[in-house]
Amino acid sequence: MIDRVGMGNGVQERQAALTQGEVLPRHSSSQSEGFKQGRSVLNSLLSGAFAGAVAKTAVAPLDRTKIIFQVSSARFSAKEAYRLIYHTYLKDGFFSLWRGNSATMVRVIPYAAIQFCAHEQYKRLLGGYYGFQGKALPPVPRLLAGSLAGTTAAMLTYPLDMVRARMAVTPKEMYSNIMHVFVRISREEGLKTMYRGFTPTILGVVPYAGLSFFTYETLKKLHAEHSGRSQPYSYERLAFGACAGLIGQSASYPLDVVRRRMQTAGVTGHTYSTIGGTMREIVSEEGIVRGLYKGLSMNWVKGPIAVGISFMTFDITQIMLRKMQQLGYMR
Repeated sequence: MIDRVGMGNGVQERQAALTQGEVLPRHSSSQSEGFKQGRSVLNSLLSGAFAGAVAKTAVAPLDRTKIIFQVSSARFSAKEAYRLIYHTYLKDGFFSLWRGNSATMVRVIPYAAIQFCAHEQYKRLLGGYYGFQGKALPPVPRLLAGSLAGTTAAMLTYPLDMVRARMAVTPKEMYSNIMHVFVRISREEGLKTMYRGFTPTILGVVPYAGLSFFTYETLKKLHAEHSGRSQPYSYERLAFGACAGLIGQSASYPLDVVRRRMQTAGVTGHTYSTIGGTMREIVSEEGIVRGLYKGLSMNWVKGPIAVGISFMTFDITQIMLRKMQQLGYMR
């Protein structure tokens, strides 16, 4: 009787151990996979935020100058751009060239973090859907991943872009800080104004982000196939990003001019309200090339530098974070 009981207990114990042995590894594996995924998302967010901040700060004076010309009817030229930068420096000091950069940072840090992180996630999702998990995506999904990433980031951070544009084109006496811009626009022009220019922004970001990410990923893929190296050098990443920025920004530039005009209408005396109306007014007053493409030559200098720095910084930061985790510096 005792033996039977003992045998019964032993069987029950073995069954319990077997059951636990079957369940626990699955649970542990699931937890480990979730932890890796969470860590990957966090790495992408941190790397994207840092990449955006470094890139935008590097070209802030050129970016501010470009916006000023975009929202005015003054004719653009390299000489006039230099004159504007020089007079701003003489009148308000060296750091005035970075006026509005704090608002840019408030916008670009979450924007870049969301855009790069979203791009990684869209690549993973589309890779799983098309059967290319862990490999370079085919051309159409590659373009789609970039467009979706840019759209996601723009939708979530648009009011910050409006604030940045206002601060860039107004004297510091008008808006003392970021919160002052929000409060004053809300009181004087209504909350709806915070989303003025939203439609051209989304229409512009689809080709811009799509072509930028597509070009960068394609160049990396071609480089790996021809060089036999899976990872490009830093200067190669910078060159790939510069090409990506040149193509992406050239394709979407007229819509960038339109959105800047609509965003700053409240302080420039114009009444831009629709995309078509804004385009017609710009073309009738300034022409197609001098109006819709005003400042593009500066963008061909600023854009590739900024995008190149951004992509390069993101990739290098990602690699560094992974190495630090492997060495046990980050848990």
